[in-house]
Amino acid sequence: MILNQPMDPLTEALLIFAARRDHLQGVIAPALARSEVVLCDRFTDATFAYQGHGRGFDLGVLAQLERWVQSMDAQALLEPELTLWFDLPPQVAAQRLAGARLPDKFEAQPVAFFEKVSAGYAARMQTAPARFARINADQAPEAVWAEVLAAIQARGLLP
Repeated sequence: MILNQPMDPLTEALLIFAARRDHLQGVIAPALARSEVVLCDRFTDATFAYQGHGRGFDLGVLAQLERWVQSMDAQALLEPELTLWFDLPPQVAAQRLAGARLPDKFEAQPVAFFEKVSAGYAARMQTAPARFARINADQAPEAVWAEVLAAIQARGLLP
């Protein structure tokens, strides 16, 4: 529904955070309790970038939702140890998607939307620079992987 149905920005944000809370409760928290590594392809940084900056939705409301949803058992805010930001010029991303599949409602947005999304990731990274690794995704896959591996190793998350 989120990827294909038109909806107002508040509904979209509420659905995203509801799904995130369910995922935290049912998958992430139990895995962390077992000392497992958890990988997500999207988390709250993406919400701030896409809904906040891309759609222009109120960042204060998103921050409140983040606090409500990601505060587990009255503990500190649960957030990633590392966010990999695959930074790719919007025009290049559009070219790569062109023949891959039918785009969802986010992927079908104009280049200006993705420029705002990129600015949103940059703003989010400024608030927590130690948690972010900005990966230049406009290069060969092997070079992208090398940057990912270096970022993970630099934080001591892999030997």
